[in-house]
Amino acid sequence: MIIGTGLGGLTTGLRLAKLGYSVEMIEKYHQPGGRLNQLKKDGFTFDTGPTFFSMSYEFRSFAGDCGIDMPFEFVELDPLYSVSFSGRDKYYLVYKDIDKLAAEFADEPFFKERVNRYLDDAGRFFHATEYPVVKRNFYSLFSYAAALAQVPLSHSPKLFRSYWRHVGKYFSSYEAKVIFSLVAFFLGSTPFETSAVFSLLNYTELKHDGYYNVKGGMYKIVEGMLHELQKCGVAIHYNTEIVDFIEKNNRISSFVDQYNKRWEADQYVVNADAASFRGSVLRRKKFSEEKLDKMKWTMAPFCLYLGVKGKIDAIHHHNYFLGTDFTQYAQSVFSKWDVSRRPYYYVNVPSKHNPNTAPGGCESLFVLYPVADLRYKPSWDDRERVAMNLISDLSEKTRYDIKSNLLSMTILDPANWRDAFNLYKGSGLGLAHNMAQLAYFRPSNKDEKLKNLYYVGASTVPGTGLPMVTISSKLVVERIMHDN
Repeated sequence: MIIGTGLGGLTTGLRLAKLGYSVEMIEKYHQPGGRLNQLKKDGFTFDTGPTFFSMSYEFRSFAGDCGIDMPFEFVELDPLYSVSFSGRDKYYLVYKDIDKLAAEFADEPFFKERVNRYLDDAGRFFHATEYPVVKRNFYSLFSYAAALAQVPLSHSPKLFRSYWRHVGKYFSSYEAKVIFSLVAFFLGSTPFETSAVFSLLNYTELKHDGYYNVKGGMYKIVEGMLHELQKCGVAIHYNTEIVDFIEKNNRISSFVDQYNKRWEADQYVVNADAASFRGSVLRRKKFSEEKLDKMKWTMAPFCLYLGVKGKIDAIHHHNYFLGTDFTQYAQSVFSKWDVSRRPYYYVNVPSKHNPNTAPGGCESLFVLYPVADLRYKPSWDDRERVAMNLISDLSEKTRYDIKSNLLSMTILDPANWRDAFNLYKGSGLGLAHNMAQLAYFRPSNKDEKLKNLYYVGASTVPGTGLPMVTISSKLVVERIMHDN
């Protein structure tokens, strides 16, 4: 029995079904996908969560493990995305091609040499940790320590250096340091709180692999998985939320839903948040609300889904719009709320690559505004005003009157995300990735007390992001096979 149909649940379900297990799935929401979901409204189609991905080889590996053809098609992006700074006409295009990238940073002395040194260092660290640390289960603290001992000591300073300090070793211009440290925001944190170890993600995006868009939209990933699960006879039950459990002899004998129905199975995999589920459903003291609030959580998303009449030329497929006070902003964004502050946000325009997402002559826009979670801003009564501020700022930066041409608007604030998918306090990507919440120190994919309960997803190993969650499904299946 798999609880939750996010990407972690879907990939785990298919892996187990292909191994001969009888698999059944339950889902709180009315359709599968978790954060990797889809919204259709007023003739427009939006991906609600992830809009691109890296480490495409993890999906190929998954398909190979399951003995299936790739269940969706994807295309590589180049440029990967654009970055604009407030008050400047110039925007930066981030290319995978290093020569093109160097041309964008013509004001940075010796940029090509510097970026190659930076990426070579990140690549060495990536390959030193990929299999010993990232793609494996740890059954004890000793096994984790032994794995770390395999990583060359030359990389150890990254463990104690912030991302911002690390990029500052290689780049001198403000713009280069900001753009290369944006990866920290992909992890739901800031470059001042994120360890330099994650510089390896710059290597995966610019050298090792790249970024990819899915033909037809990101929800095609979910639809492709569903098709394969259906062929395996996997049943999925929607609008079903687990609220309680029954334990017998240190095992789950059944989970109980909101209608008091019992769901029985031999083994269970939970694709809800691995930390908050232990608190809210299993009622573990270690994961009480007080304890959870003290943990490091990722950003909360404030999202707009806009259908706009007309074509907006001054915008690319993936765009980052930044202010001029990056240091001050990054150091306070996740713990304070200041409505007067110039917003920093990301905009995806799916109609640029997938015209079917908007009626003819129109654009579909997804705006993601990282904000403080519900611990710091518990009420979003001002959501309409926040939305209008974002639309006004985006109109100014694209020189297009979005408000006057607005045909459709949907707002999802942190409370909406919490209520729809049980995201703790509206945290968009689950637990953050500080050193105390990595690898062995992250909530385990095997329950500490209940012998037949396992976890998959962003808040367990190895971490957040579509490829990481796909790896997570492989690790939890390995754990199940090891135990059984």
